[in-house]
Amino acid sequence: MAPKEPREPSEPRQPTLSVAIVGGLHSDARKAAVQRLLNTVPDSVALHHDLATAVQGTVARTVRDHTGVLSSGDAPLVNDCACCALREDLVPELERLADSGLTRLAVVELWDSVEPKAMAEVVASSGLTVSSVITAVDPALLLPYLGNGDDLIEVGLAAATTDQRTVADTWARQLEYAPVLAVVENDEADAEDRALLAQLHPTARQVPVGHGTDLAAAALAGFDVEAAAAAQHPACALLPQEADEAGVGTYVWHAHRPFHPERLYQALEDLTCAAARSRGRFWLADRPDTLLAWDAAGGALCVENAGPWLASLPDAAWEMVPPVRRAAAALDWHPEHGDCCQHLVFTSPGLDRDGLSQVLESCLLTDAEYAAGRDAWKQLPPAFDTLLEV
Repeated sequence: MAPKEPREPSEPRQPTLSVAIVGGLHSDARKAAVQRLLNTVPDSVALHHDLATAVQGTVARTVRDHTGVLSSGDAPLVNDCACCALREDLVPELERLADSGLTRLAVVELWDSVEPKAMAEVVASSGLTVSSVITAVDPALLLPYLGNGDDLIEVGLAAATTDQRTVADTWARQLEYAPVLAVVENDEADAEDRALLAQLHPTARQVPVGHGTDLAAAALAGFDVEAAAAAQHPACALLPQEADEAGVGTYVWHAHRPFHPERLYQALEDLTCAAARSRGRFWLADRPDTLLAWDAAGGALCVENAGPWLASLPDAAWEMVPPVRRAAAALDWHPEHGDCCQHLVFTSPGLDRDGLSQVLESCLLTDAEYAAGRDAWKQLPPAFDTLLEV
């Protein structure tokens, strides 16, 4: 047996930098959550990029700890996009903090309308550790923001001149992506507000901002970027279940028959205005192989092509489909149509389940239309071409 070679003395290990992303349009709640983390977690700093200065051609960066500002600087716009400048500037700053070995937690405080998904993926792809994504919430402002159909550009919160998002849809995505919600106390929030928050994101961990130790633990708990993305993908999203509390309801509607495109299009206004928030996946008869995403908030609907249904793919292609997608398809599998289905979820105070059910059922193919078969379905008027930008 050969003698072991002497081990060289190991270099001192630098502490690993954890990156917690804190975002949300409720700016006062977000600032309170960030300050609580700085006050609670030793050796923590916060980075913030203020996109409000983008009209002057730069993005203002500040780095601070619990005592105040440590440094500040400007980052130039990239392709006239403030969010692009944020991405280009953020990672080098985080790498500098990691290399110094002096910072335990870097809190990335996102600007108001920046969505956490993109930032979490940018940070993770650079090899840094995303330890949490947190959205700060003031429950009393939940419904007003969810019902606000104003364009971000109209209220001065657009991240680029081409930004077409609304306050409502941006807020909904900020809320639903984060596994942790930092909730501030507000005496104006009532039982309806709290029930709405719980139903919109039932799997989230709600942590009071005033509970510094709990918030710190949540900020360091760990985060899986790939799992978070899968949980938002229309094909396998973790949609809310049926609920009814304090006047707030969540209605889950399933069907294994495609929509008639014209009848559904004519009903869109009624359906999108029937609930503060609705989302899911749906099946159009004239596009029988295409999984369509439904995303509505603030009275406006976004419809997107989310790729093919698994049932439309050849068997050989299934090996390239992520397991989470196959598992989600199995839950909706139909012996004739596979995973092709309607799965829509509506959440709102004062929800009219019976009214929604009647409208949705009236939009499905009739028995005669259904019996005509797929070739006939594809000849139906393509009412959704404009929404899908075909």
